[in-house]
Amino acid sequence: MIEAYLQHEAERREKGIPPLPLDPEQTKSLCELLQNPPSGKEEFLLFLLKERVSPGVDPAALVKAEFLASIMAGNVTSPLVTPLEAVRILGTMLGGYNVQPLIAALAIPALAEEAVAALSRTILVYDAFDEIAALARTLPAARNVLLSWANAEWFTERPTLPEAVTVRIFKVDGEINTDDFSPASDAWSRPDIPLHALSMGKVSFSGGIKTIASYRAAGETVAFVGDVVGTGSSRKSACNSVLWHIGDDIPHVPNKRRGGVILGGAIAPIFFNTAQDSGALPIRCDVTKLKNGELVTIDTKRGQILSAAGELLTTFSLTPETLADEYRAGGRIPLIIGRSLTAKAREALDIDPGQVFVVARNPESLPGQKYTLAQKMVGKACGLPGVLPGTACSQMATF
Repeated sequence: MIEAYLQHEAERREKGIPPLPLDPEQTKSLCELLQNPPSGKEEFLLFLLKERVSPGVDPAALVKAEFLASIMAGNVTSPLVTPLEAVRILGTMLGGYNVQPLIAALAIPALAEEAVAALSRTILVYDAFDEIAALARTLPAARNVLLSWANAEWFTERPTLPEAVTVRIFKVDGEINTDDFSPASDAWSRPDIPLHALSMGKVSFSGGIKTIASYRAAGETVAFVGDVVGTGSSRKSACNSVLWHIGDDIPHVPNKRRGGVILGGAIAPIFFNTAQDSGALPIRCDVTKLKNGELVTIDTKRGQILSAAGELLTTFSLTPETLADEYRAGGRIPLIIGRSLTAKAREALDIDPGQVFVVARNPESLPGQKYTLAQKMVGKACGLPGVLPGTACSQMATF
């Protein structure tokens, strides 16, 4: 397994991309090796376990979670992973298969504190919320998890949107559509984000990847800038490719990136929403004075973009109002899910709703407001008679 992985890693390195995440069979072999690690490979094996297995409900994540749960329960031993370390690693898996083992750890005195820390920062718990809420009546550790969710520590302990961000401009004139970012001719590689990202701009801005890479190699943050950005089809792979080149690695999540700044005179609505979901910072503004290769500072507090000499180049407004919270949460979807989890925890503990998050200002309905069928359908899911364009709302489904 080690030799095959290292060979694959070398082949991918020649293309300038990381190896694929471990599949279930590789993960199973890794877990067996961790029980009796070859000499000199200890750190390498731990790195694979912590960083190269996809989290959540990926099939490989199930193998990893079951192995760590077995260590935690004392059914399996590893000289490299103690029960306490197993709980810590489970806490990095975002949600899904790791949740039940962490709930079990709440009842083990030696592991409870670490399990509380892990679950407190896990928001993808779904139906397990009710189980934890029930345990909280008699189990102090479970109540501490509930209190942490109620206080939104999963959110408040993350860094806020910086008041000023210095970026190097990579600008493409004219209209950039999603096929420029994610060519249909390379659709076969879309599930492999790093590999597919190598095709970005190969027709419309050939050489752009190399230019961006040179800026990143110099330690600079890059802002992708265009007159019109993201028109065309609603393919998420387009945003994946952009963020692979300008975003940041996500700890414990192999081959995915988030963050990154996208500036556009116009940004197509669906592409804008996908950037929000991915934890990027999309900003609509006049980009006329922004020049390719220029170093500028984005003042997010004042809504200004300044040259290195302090000249005002353009202004903007962060819209929607929740954009800074979305960026802080790691994306719009984590914010929506986490915000709902915090509201449920506060309700379960009979705590005032509080004002941790920015509240979106929705358009107001007129007396006798009429809605289209689609607006009524969305409204029904959200407990409303209908929704108007620009409304921020969440469905009423429980976890």
